[in-house]
Amino acid sequence: MSQLSHLDDEGRARMVDVGNKSETQRRAVAQGVLVTGPEVMDAVKRGRTPKGNVFEVARLAGIMAAKRTAELIPLCHTLQLDHVSLDFEPADDRIRIVATAATRAATGVEMEALTAAAVAGLTLYDMLKALSHAMVLEDVRLVEKSGGRSGDYHAPGS
Repeated sequence: MSQLSHLDDEGRARMVDVGNKSETQRRAVAQGVLVTGPEVMDAVKRGRTPKGNVFEVARLAGIMAAKRTAELIPLCHTLQLDHVSLDFEPADDRIRIVATAATRAATGVEMEALTAAAVAGLTLYDMLKALSHAMVLEDVRLVEKSGGRSGDYHAPGS
């Protein structure tokens, strides 16, 4: 990368001008992992959590966060999202959060998917913290993306 796109000639932060880019279909998948421990997961699996259905609240929080990404991340463009979904994959001691975002736009939708995964993970933490404060939200990352000038991306091992 020869030029930093978010800096002007004097090194000041700037929002990239995407006005001349063509709109294309774009999709991104991101993940996060909330390591809870087996005791917390036992309560989740048995439906015995203090704040109710943790997955539905986290799903709504993730969707809402994706829609507000430009308000949270200073140099992100506001996008008209066509689709946002969150899926949860519970295991013995953790929950994998998978967020998918799609749009037809002149810029990518990766930050919306990442924001959705992160906020859903934080919401799960909030919903479960009465059971444990030792939980860790980790491995928040882009899993795959498609569309745009840079083309498709698939994270190694995904």
